Amino acid sequence: MKDLIKRLHDDLAFKLNCGFLVSDHVPSESSYSRLITKLEESDILEKEQEKVVLQAIAEGFITDDTVAIDATHFEARDQAQPKEEKPKSEPQKRGRKSKDERDGWLKEQAETEANLPLYDRKICTN
Repeated sequence: MKDLIKRLHDDLAFKLNCGFLVSDHVPSESSYSRLITKLEESDILEKEQEKVVLQAIAEGFITDDTVAIDATHFEARDQAQPKEEKPKSEPQKRGRKSKDERDGWLKEQAETEANLPLYDRKICTN
């Protein structure tokens, strides 16, 4: 509440956007507190919300029987999006490869190097 009142005092554009004139007095914190108490005690906000929803249904803006109201700028959803199940990959074997696996891997490496251009090949000297 204090931040709202401070901003109304300091920010002229905000004050005008809230419906105050430049010469208008900004209400005190206790005035806002009394207003909030009266609004909480009455059901006026619920009635007005129901009127707006019924009018939106009558005009075709709302076509579903489920209504989700969200005050954020994000699109409201009444159900969570289904998650994609990721298939679990088989964990890699740890430790040294068996002799057969190592021989197969060495053959693949030799074929890969044989297919490389001459300037890309590794030069191995003992």
